[in-house]
Amino acid sequence: MLGLDIGSSSVKILELAEGKNGYQLVNFGIEALPHETIVDSTIMNAPAVVSAIRKLIAEYNIKAPRDVCTSVSGHSVIIRKITLPLMTEEEIEGNIQWEAEQYIPFDINEVNIDWQRLDSEGEDQESQDVLLVAVKKEMVNEYIAVINEAGLNPVIAEVDAFAMQNMYETNYELERGKVITLVNIGASVININIVRNGNSVFTRDMSIGGNHFTEEIQKQLSVSFEEAEQIKLGKSESSQNIQPILDSISGSIALEIQRSLDFFTATSNFGHIAKVFLAGGAAKTPGLLKIIENQIGIPVEVINPFSNIDIPEKSFDLEYIREVAPRCGVVVGLALRRLGDK
Repeated sequence: MLGLDIGSSSVKILELAEGKNGYQLVNFGIEALPHETIVDSTIMNAPAVVSAIRKLIAEYNIKAPRDVCTSVSGHSVIIRKITLPLMTEEEIEGNIQWEAEQYIPFDINEVNIDWQRLDSEGEDQESQDVLLVAVKKEMVNEYIAVINEAGLNPVIAEVDAFAMQNMYETNYELERGKVITLVNIGASVININIVRNGNSVFTRDMSIGGNHFTEEIQKQLSVSFEEAEQIKLGKSESSQNIQPILDSISGSIALEIQRSLDFFTATSNFGHIAKVFLAGGAAKTPGLLKIIENQIGIPVEVINPFSNIDIPEKSFDLEYIREVAPRCGVVVGLALRRLGDK
């Protein structure tokens, strides 16, 4: 499967080959999107997205039509863990639409629904936990339309938080009983996924991200968004003066993450969180990791989506891969998907 991550600041493609010794990187590219091409996970400038995808297809000689896995996140995505009486897979499939109506705050006819039975961790033999996911059809159709127009064939729509989990489980050893948190800080959305024993036990999307650093620099230095982005990335003489601005936004992000983790801890019986893994373009913002760690009191590490993936030195610039790796959590997770996966 070709992973296609359509984010609010860039489009990423990634392809893996599976061999006897694991996965190998075959294709990888990133193309930036103009500011506000995607706002609140809604595509505002479809031609810009189509152009970016086509540019990547041409640059990396991808033969169309290729089957792709893409993903969505934001307020149009609802994820709930629900408890059902013990049923067969067929019975769940027959009842899930009715069950979903109780948990989805949208018209049930306006959403696509999927579900997955979770591994049982309790002693209750009369019930079972099921992960329910609903996404507004309008949002999915927007993404399908731009992918089709670019000449690719969308066959799987994933959720960003679960793509991150796919990536984590491929690259890191699963420690039974430990609760870990995956935090993906994108340009405009933060995805939080708390995982225990391979089960997602809590998810949340927050409308804050890397663009907030840029917007605050833009506001305080009275520069354009594009210039503020260059300053944020350390590519301007003004970059040396922005650490207080970065620290201020980092504090806001750390506080939002803490609130989510505190809510999870207060409403679950899974115990304390052992570790937090950071991903996303903003994960390497100077000072952010330490500010989050101090705020939440839990060890924090920037994740490496390629730690267990072979990268041929003849085909890829390893220094560049290391530089952009934190941005690739979702797209690596998408490239790991196969048709028929649950």
